[in-house]
Amino acid sequence: MAEQNFIDQIKIFCRSGSGGAGSVHFHRDKLTRKGGPDGGDGGRGGHVILRGNKNMWTLLHLRYTKHLSAENGYNGAEQNKTGANGKDIIIEVPLGTIAKNADSEEILLDITHDGEEKILLEGGKGGLGNWQFRSSTRQTPQFAQPGISGIEATIILELKLLADVGLVGFPNVGKSTLLSVISAAKPKIANYPFTTLVPSVGVVKHIGYRSFVVADIPGIIEGAHAGKGLGLRFLRHIERNSVLLFMVSAENLDIENQYNTLINELEKYNPSLLNKKRIVAVTKCDLIDHEIQKELEKIQPDNKPMIFISAVTGSGLKQLKDKIWQTLNDF
Repeated sequence: MAEQNFIDQIKIFCRSGSGGAGSVHFHRDKLTRKGGPDGGDGGRGGHVILRGNKNMWTLLHLRYTKHLSAENGYNGAEQNKTGANGKDIIIEVPLGTIAKNADSEEILLDITHDGEEKILLEGGKGGLGNWQFRSSTRQTPQFAQPGISGIEATIILELKLLADVGLVGFPNVGKSTLLSVISAAKPKIANYPFTTLVPSVGVVKHIGYRSFVVADIPGIIEGAHAGKGLGLRFLRHIERNSVLLFMVSAENLDIENQYNTLINELEKYNPSLLNKKRIVAVTKCDLIDHEIQKELEKIQPDNKPMIFISAVTGSGLKQLKDKIWQTLNDF
């Protein structure tokens, strides 16, 4: 996915339709000069609806959309005819999209399934016609209700990728290389920090028909929770993951310090992330000899055994995939 085409946050002013007014009308025909009330109800205003689409991975299609207004309901008419409902606006969004009120930051809804539809802003109800107000003591009501106004709000649509496993690590630690080797994803790979500027997602095939989804986000640096680097913008994409795969590089032998720094950044951003299952992998093990690896194996951050891998030689990748599958299905 081209970097300029990945949009994961959009702000749009939305307005649902107002309800149509009820009608004030009395029955008249060639045989009836003064008939009873027969004014119909107004139609409902159009809703603003979000619909999940599994074929979308970005909010790019909404990039230049600033205002969305649903159609107003139509007024009621004679012969007790109800006005037509206003046309709904349906906004298709990728799975994992949440909608928030831009002013209060309140989360309004969450789209996680293909074809799922949820009403973001309800259209106003139509007003009652004078036929609804007839009674034995009020046989000629001269009034009807106006329709209820639609709802206006500035909405933030925010995408949080749906994946089973999230890759967490510093820039240039080998996350994109790993994703490209174990899945069909083709993220940009180069030997310099912040090669990955947007999240990437890949489906990893395991034994038989088993598979799981892995998400790679731009590297985290110390201070990411405070806005340094790119981590703060993209950390939201690991909030939905069941398992976090912490990746530390064998190039830096201070494995425990790397791990603790990553944990600290996640805790300051969102403490609930630390409740997720974790796996620790040491990358680029083709760059160290067997003796150094033996020494590093004695280190167990948070009492978690580390898996030593090399995306270049393929060493440890089967063990890693087995561990991920076991962790995902360990209830």
